[in-house]
Amino acid sequence: MRRTASGGSAGQLALPLAPRSKPAGGTLGALRVVDLFCGCGGMSLGFQEAGFTIAAACDNWKPALDVYSDNFSHKATLCDLSDPATDDMVRGYRPDVIIGGPPCQDFSSAGPNDHASGRAGLIERFVALVAAGDPMYFVMENVPRTRLRPVFKRAETRLRALGYGLTVRVLDASLCGVPQLRERLFVIGAKGAAEGFLTGHLEERLAARPLTLRQYFGSSLGTEYYFRVPTNYGRRGVFSIDEPCVTIRAVDRPIPSGYPGHPDDSAPIGPAVRPFTVLERSYIQTFPKTFRFTGTKSNQNTMIGNAVPVRLARYVAEALARYIKDVDET
Repeated sequence: MRRTASGGSAGQLALPLAPRSKPAGGTLGALRVVDLFCGCGGMSLGFQEAGFTIAAACDNWKPALDVYSDNFSHKATLCDLSDPATDDMVRGYRPDVIIGGPPCQDFSSAGPNDHASGRAGLIERFVALVAAGDPMYFVMENVPRTRLRPVFKRAETRLRALGYGLTVRVLDASLCGVPQLRERLFVIGAKGAAEGFLTGHLEERLAARPLTLRQYFGSSLGTEYYFRVPTNYGRRGVFSIDEPCVTIRAVDRPIPSGYPGHPDDSAPIGPAVRPFTVLERSYIQTFPKTFRFTGTKSNQNTMIGNAVPVRLARYVAEALARYIKDVDET
């Protein structure tokens, strides 16, 4: 049994019917944030570190939710958010802010081509849950290719009809405090705001250069070079820590015995080159060392690779916090 803020189990579909908060003077901690499709908690932790209060979280994959519940004290519910019955649950949370990253495999370059159903439909479910919860703000994360799909255009239209001004921006995590080349799409909405309301806040603190592994870790990784299995042998597999890490994926493999090498490899395969461990992958995703991962190695790799990097989530959360403060002061 996993602990929750209310003392219930992670599998209960409780309706807390909490009163909507009335923050005074822009107090972020008074805003109730609900994380939908929370995974193991990268987005929640980033928002929490930025000063927001996470009131509840939901996900349909128990291994990730178990890890989430081991690391947070608020309510974490195991449920299928594709089911319209969960609208009432989200409505009952009375959220001020909804955040989340609907699973995005249908939009990845390696994913299937059916963008009108399956996981692609979870974009529209996220919008339906925003409509049900009626928060002042929301933040949705996904892969950049999402914005090219008809389902995304439909989502934008409905969100605007609900009264949200939208900021749609692709951010490179390596410019946001994460030592990893990882582009992600963020759609941020605010009730009654102008289009592009958060653009300036998102851009004003971007780093001038990508953050390298050495800059982030120093010498603590204990290696100068690492291996990441390429999608095909026409691409290199050996990289230097003097670069940002390549995107952490949901799967990882040891160095294959048949890897032929590549002219662009940073070093030849040998004792000086190794793959990253599961925990190192989590650190590159900017989870702190105090964050506890449990379960099988395969499941841990999946939840880590699918997570929003903590510092990327924090970067977006801090931009939203500055906007909220500006609005409160006007």
